[in-house]
This record gives sequence, C-alpha cells and structure tokens, in this order.
Amino acid sequence: MSDKMQRIPFEKMLTWITRELKEKESIFGVHKDKFYYNETGKSITLFNEKLSSPIGPAAGPNSQLTQNIVCAYLTGSRFIELKTVQVIDGEDITVSKPCINAQDEGYNVEWSTELKVSEAFDEYVKAWFLLHVLMKELKFAKERDFMFNMSVGYDLKGIKSSKIDTYIKGMQDASSTKIWTECQETLLSHIDMFSEFTKEDLEKISPTICSSITISTLHGCPANEIESIASYFLEEKKLNTYIKMNPTLLGEKFVKETLTAMGYDYIVLNGHHFTNDLQYSDGVAMLKRLKAVANNLNLEIGVKLTNTLPAKIINNELPGEEMYMSGRALFPLSISLASKLAKEFNGDLQISYSGGADFFNIDKILSTEISPITFATSILKPGGYERITQMAKKVEKQLNGKISGINVEILEDIVKETINDKHYRKELRLVNSRKLNSNLEFYDCAVAPCSVGCPINQQIPQYTALVGQKKYDEAFSIIAIDNALPAITSTICNHKCQTKCTRLDYDESVSIRDLKQIAVLNAQDKFIESIEPTDIRTGKKVVIIGAGPAGLSLALFLRRNGVDVTVRDKKESALGVVEHAIPEFRISSEMIKKDLEMVKKQGVKFQFCVDENINLKELKKEYDYVVLAIGAWKPGKVSLSDCDNKAINAISFLEKYKKQKGNIALGKKVCVIGGGDVAMDAARSAKRVSGVEEVSIIYRRTKKYMPADNEEIELAISEGILLKELLTPISINDGKLTCEKMILGDRDASLRRSSVGTGEITTLDADTVIIATGEKIDSNLLRQNEINLDSNEFPIVNEKLETNIENVYIIGDLKKGPSTIVNAIADAKIVTKDILAKEDLSSDFKQKGYCTDEKILYGRKGILGDLKSCEEEADRCLGCKNICELCVDVCPNRANVMINVNSDFVSNHQVIHLDGMCNECGNCGIFCPHKGNPYKDKITVFWSKEDFENSDNKGFFIENLEKGICLVRTEESDIISYTASQQSKVSKEMASLIQTCIDKYDYIL
Repeated sequence: MSDKMQRIPFEKMLTWITRELKEKESIFGVHKDKFYYNETGKSITLFNEKLSSPIGPAAGPNSQLTQNIVCAYLTGSRFIELKTVQVIDGEDITVSKPCINAQDEGYNVEWSTELKVSEAFDEYVKAWFLLHVLMKELKFAKERDFMFNMSVGYDLKGIKSSKIDTYIKGMQDASSTKIWTECQETLLSHIDMFSEFTKEDLEKISPTICSSITISTLHGCPANEIESIASYFLEEKKLNTYIKMNPTLLGEKFVKETLTAMGYDYIVLNGHHFTNDLQYSDGVAMLKRLKAVANNLNLEIGVKLTNTLPAKIINNELPGEEMYMSGRALFPLSISLASKLAKEFNGDLQISYSGGADFFNIDKILSTEISPITFATSILKPGGYERITQMAKKVEKQLNGKISGINVEILEDIVKETINDKHYRKELRLVNSRKLNSNLEFYDCAVAPCSVGCPINQQIPQYTALVGQKKYDEAFSIIAIDNALPAITSTICNHKCQTKCTRLDYDESVSIRDLKQIAVLNAQDKFIESIEPTDIRTGKKVVIIGAGPAGLSLALFLRRNGVDVTVRDKKESALGVVEHAIPEFRISSEMIKKDLEMVKKQGVKFQFCVDENINLKELKKEYDYVVLAIGAWKPGKVSLSDCDNKAINAISFLEKYKKQKGNIALGKKVCVIGGGDVAMDAARSAKRVSGVEEVSIIYRRTKKYMPADNEEIELAISEGILLKELLTPISINDGKLTCEKMILGDRDASLRRSSVGTGEITTLDADTVIIATGEKIDSNLLRQNEINLDSNEFPIVNEKLETNIENVYIIGDLKKGPSTIVNAIADAKIVTKDILAKEDLSSDFKQKGYCTDEKILYGRKGILGDLKSCEEEADRCLGCKNICELCVDVCPNRANVMINVNSDFVSNHQVIHLDGMCNECGNCGIFCPHKGNPYKDKITVFWSKEDFENSDNKGFFIENLEKGICLVRTEESDIISYTASQQSKVSKEMASLIQTCIDKYDYIL
C-alpha cells in the first residue's frame, strides 16, 4: 500500500461519473438527493464573476484531486479554493502520516499538495472541464456560476521559479497545455454520452481558470516578503489577490485567553510564532499600501482569514512535534481578527473567510457582507461533502449581487455572541473518542454505537424510530427486553449511549434518554397491566440479597424467564439509593413506582426488614443460587480533621433530607466536598433547605475534570451553587473549612490533569460540611462468608460474576464500589444468562428488526441542526446499524466506497477501499466507531500489481477483467491466484465482493 494518490485519467473519470450516476444515482458517493440547485436565482458577484453560491472548500484535502472538486461542486460549492502548490513538490515533500485528525477541532500536519505541481495543474483542469459538463448535464445553471481560486506559497523566490510561473500562466490561460487538449478531445469524442452538454458548450469553456490567487506563506515569513509577493501578483500577473493571514496577529495573550474561555485550555501554543509572524501593525500598514496599488490597477487586494494555528503535539494526536489547529476552536479567533481588521478599514476590506466556518455560523458570517466563505474541518466529519448542500441552501436567500463592504457592527455582535455560543465551546463535545472496544471487521462492519456503548445493549435505533412514529407501545416493549428499570433510567441514567452517538460528530447526541421517557410515559402503565406471571420452568430457586437496582433487575429478568425468585432487603422498601436517597427533584416517586410495579407484577417475592447479617451457608441450604446485591453503603473516607462534628456523609444526608422532606437544619453556609453526581445531588438538596444562604462545592481539580454528568453540573450552577475549584479540604473547626489551594499538574492515565498542592491555605465559612467522595463496600461481610477478595478488598468474580463459591454471584455496587444504575442492570443480564444456561433454559433477550426506510436514513446524512419536538428528535437518528459508511463520508479523496452486494454470505451494504485514491491521511480511522483503520483493515481493491505486492492489506488486484483472473490476499494473508466463481479458493465473502465488483463496479477497478 502506498500513500501516493493515483490520478484517474479523464476518460475513465467520465465513464465512472456517468455509470455511477445511472446505476446508483450518485457521483463518487454523493447521492443525487444532495445535489444543490439554486432555486431562487439569486447570486453574488466576485471579481466580476457571478457565483450562485459564495461558499466552497478551503485550500486543503477537499480540493486537491479532480473527484474532490467534483463532489464539492455537486453539493453547492461555487468558490473552489484549490490546494496550495509550491516549488517543493511530489516526492520531495515529506508529510508524516496520518496527517489529519478532525475528531473535534481539527489538526493537520500537511500543507501543500502532495502531487507534483504539473500533476496538480492537470487535476484542476480536469475538474474545470467536468464542472462545466455537470453544470449543463445536471441543469445546475445555463452559464458558468462557479470560479476557481489558486493558492500558492511560500516565498517569492519559489513563486518566481519556472515551475510555479508555468503553473500560474497555465491557470490564467490553459488553452495551450497538453491536458487542456486532452480534455477537449476526450469530451468531443464522447459527446454522445450527454443529453444536455453539447459541442457548442464545450467550445465556450474559457481557458482562464483563475483570475484570483491566494498567497499562502509559512509562519515567520517577514512582512516585506509578503508585500513583495502580493505586489508581484498585482503588478506583474494582474491577479486579484488574497493574503492568507495567521491568527497569531491577535497576540499570544488574546489567543490563550480566548481558547481557555472557550474550554480549549489543553491546546499548547508555540510562543515563538507570535514573535516571528507578521505583526498586526505591520500587516495593517502593508494592506493600506497594497490597496492603493490594487486600486490603480483596477484589481482587488484582500485577506484570507485565517490560516491554521500552530500547536504543540503532546498527546500523539499526529506524528511529529507541531500540528496546525482548525475547526470550531479556531472560529472565535478568526472572527475576532476579521472584526478587528474590518474596523481598521471601516468595512472597506475584501475578506475571504475560513477558520471554523460551518452550518451554524455561515449565514451569520455572510450577513456581514464577508464573502466568499470556505471550510475544511467541517466537511472532514461525518456527512462529508453532503454537509455543503445544507449550507448552500441556508445562505441562498442572503445573496444580493455585488459585495458592498463589511458591516462592522454586525461583525462585532457576532464576536460578542461567539464566546457563549455552545457550538464553539468545548463542553458541547467533551467526549474524547466515540470508539468502541470492537475490531473492525472485513465485512458487515455497520454497527449502532449507541447500542454497543450502552452497558445493557438496548436496541436504541429500533425504539427511537418507533417513538418518532408515535408507536409507543411497540417502542416500550423493545425497551423492556433489556431494561428492567425503564422509568428510572429514562430519568437519571448517565446515558453512556449518548457518548457514542454518531451525531456527536454532527452537532449533539440524539436525546436518547428523553425519547425513552416518552415511551415510558405513554406506554409503561399499559404494559404493566398486560403482564401475566410466567410459569415456573425449573425447580431451582434463587435468592437475591439486596433490593436495589441490581437486585430488582435480576429478579425481573429471572422471573419472567420462569425462575422462582425471592428478594430480601434490610430496609422496609425496595430500590435502595434511588428510593431512599436520590431527591424528588431528580426523580419523582411516581417514576420509581412504575418500575417497582413492573417487577412485582412478574411474580417476584419480597422479604423486607430482614436481618442484615448474611450467612451464605444457611442460605444455600434453602436456595440453589444466591446473589449478593447489597450495594456500597459504607461512608467514604476523606482526610478531614473535624473538631466540631460538622461533617456528614452525603448519602446519610440525602436519606434524611428525603425522609424529612427537607426539614433539617444545616445553618447558613454549606460546603459539599466532591465532584460526582452525589455531590451535585447533595448540593442541590442543601440549597433547598430552609435557612441555607450559600452552598459551595469544593473540588480539588477544576470543573472540566469533575466526574459528574455535565448536565448535573450545569443544573447546580443554574441554581446558584458555587463551584470552588482547586481546593483540598484539610479541617473544619469553629465554622471554618480550611483548605489547601491546588494547581493542575500533568495528565494521569485517565487524561485528567492531577491536582498538586501549593502549600497556600485558605478558609471558607461552613456551618455544615457534606462529604460526597464515594461510598465503600462491606469487605468484612464478604470475608466472613469466605468469598475471596483482591488486593483492593473487592470480591474476585469470573466473567459470569460468579465468586469462588459455586452458584454464588455478586452484582451491582458490591462488585467494585459505586457505579451506575445501568451498569447494575448489565450485571443482572450477565447473571440471568448464566443461571438460565445452567438450567438449560432459553432467555428472552431477543433482537428486533430495524424499521426505518434506507432512503430516509440517507436523507439525514449531512444534515445538522437542532430539532424541537420529540418526534423530530427521533428523526435525528442516523440508523447506523443499517447505514454507517462514515469512512465513505469523511474520505476527501473518496477512497472508501460502498457497494451493493447481492449475496447470501454478506449483507447488501459493504465498504471496500480503493488503494489508488488513498494518501493515508488517516481521517477514516478517526471516525470509524471500531478499533482500526478502514484504509488498512477493509477489503482493498488495488489498481496495480506493484501496489498489491507492496501492501499488507487484504484484498485483490484484477489481472484480467474479462476472464475474472485476479491476485488475492486472503483474510489469512495468503496470496493466491484466483478466477472469479472458484469459491473454494477464497472465502465465500471475498468471492461475493470480487464478483460484485466485476459485474457491477468494473469502472472502479
């Protein structure tokens, strides 16, 4: 496998496009439904050329090859900023691979095109012709409504070299070039392929591909060098010119403070760039001089805002020492620089805007009269090129002809709004990675990450779709298969499913928990009424000690599968912490009652107020299986000297608060120590107690590193609770809580930064201190019953959660300390399956089919935005189990392709990798939900024997298409010669893919 992209010949490109459009109604994977048509007839004029949309790809991975430019155009790009060329090109360029990481804010370590300059020129000319053909053939416009802008770098000497000079001249007039003649002759000889594009249209194609240019200079380029390059382009080349400027113009202090305020404090800057790059005052003076030159020549001079921001590589995001940041974290910087410069020139400044432009801000940017607008990071994310369609439609009505100058006031307002705009703040997407702990399979790799990420593997796409269709009874029946506590988990589940949702890479996760609650409220009561206890199917009996979430879930699962179950608990009622400690404002007693009634209706037997002393030997005389689910109730420890007995345990406090309906005395000022969900519950409860004036949460790190759900933290803050960060409590005495001030240290294994003491002491007023630092399990009880413990005093269990004592299991918080409700239910599923297997009984954990039409799912690709009603929220689900294809979306070169396979051995949708179109940028691996990289791990189609032999990828090279003869590297890495239909020599799956490619997709071979 080579990281060198192979260029597709123009004639083959024509065949590919026409065949795919006819047979699949797509072009390079872009679906016909996402083709952009300007329906208003509005346009914008730039450099005396009319554009039906002022947007397009920034110079970068999405504008480097012909197919990339075609995909951008199809979806609404009418301003194409071609990838930068420079005198050092081709094999002389060293680009570390992978070179792109667009997981959240984007990073890259590549600059100009990896092709030779002459090859890049050929790609751009081919694209120029194809866009004219597609414009006519697809009836996008009657006359050219798009333009190309070339980008060159990096110094005047290189730009004046013969290589770059030839390139620029060719872009200004390509009529005498070899590739121009080839494209003309190829189209002429294939003119009968088209129904709308004619010979006359071919003759009208202008050889002037670019009338404008963008200067891309390296960081540290002197002001006089930049000015010399711009003057050269204006005076000698007569080109409208943009100068790409760096966010370093804002100064290191401003950049650092802005990134920190937006939550990107982990980005480590290289300070020397701020010293060595163009300085703001020099840049302004330079622009004023250049504007005078341009005016005399009747040309335009402007700025491209902005370049990427250099940052240090500290977490192996990419290879090397320095990378370049882009995307949503760059937006507040780029828009600030745009505002600053626009104000400097009273709005009389041409700005080509990039730097975090996306669906959520593109209309705002255009409202200032800034145009054109380009983007890179956004379209490197799921949805890919098809995101452009939505952007183009969004801004179409704003087009008003000629650019008349920037509205400085509107631009200033955007800058002010951005600091609080959730779309650009880090907390919108705190998840480091959506990856699952699963291997990427050669075939059938589509997966619903939400379901796999859910500890109980709920069938989320299925019930989400049904809720959207208002089929609540059906939705709830699917929820109840895997979830014994649907009402509780629809209210207070920590929704791990949502941290895996593909929509996190669009905007925000689908509100899965809320959709579940809609089903619960509309269908659970009816479901409970219909329950008839299952007949007992075995003579064996099970006792569960502990009636919390884990115990009740196991009881329900076992009983509905025909097992006699008894639940014992020391308290007077069931559901443990949920019932006795979690406050009513978090979950109502009515919701708790729904789940308890569902368990009771199944025929589970209960024994309450039972002696809490457990004797396993006695229990095993009466029961065949014993399950310990008593939770973790022992108070956690904190190194706090308490001279006044003013410190109370959080769980004890919450129990008392709930039992006495908040009628307790805490004093005026309360401090809660801890940063988890229990701490938030305690703080919010304390705030509601009469007489309490101030509640503070004391945490040794910062808010960003609190383990509590972000939603719970924000609720606490909204209720007036104070966060006292970077403090470690030492003692409480005489109404004063003494703390040591901390600072953040290095990151630990969890990627959280450690807290380091400073030795500086501070005191806080505290009438009551509530300690919420985690509860402990009762190890002594386990030891007394001869259950083996590990070095941390936790019980040793196998993968079935069985202890060293046969048929004795441990589930829930007793297993490893405080965990989540859904993890408790997951434990219950594991033990249920094991006990049923031992009794030779089948389980009812059945998978249901998916019920959303594929055309609807494809229609959702690339669509961002917030939907309001619950039914619309369901429509945000992308149905990843049926259609994933994220690696297809995010590949700028279209090197990953979905093919439809008609076979009994694999599902219809299969993704294959085209080696010749890949430069190993690595972007597909970032977004694939599995461990692995599609460009390495999917079945690969090779375009040459040499590439096949130089690769380790599993896949094939067609040596003789007509006879179906190929070389195959099998799944076991054996290399064999194979003729299609000889299934005994390769796997049935591989044979299916090879045959499909030969029969239906020969144009990609």
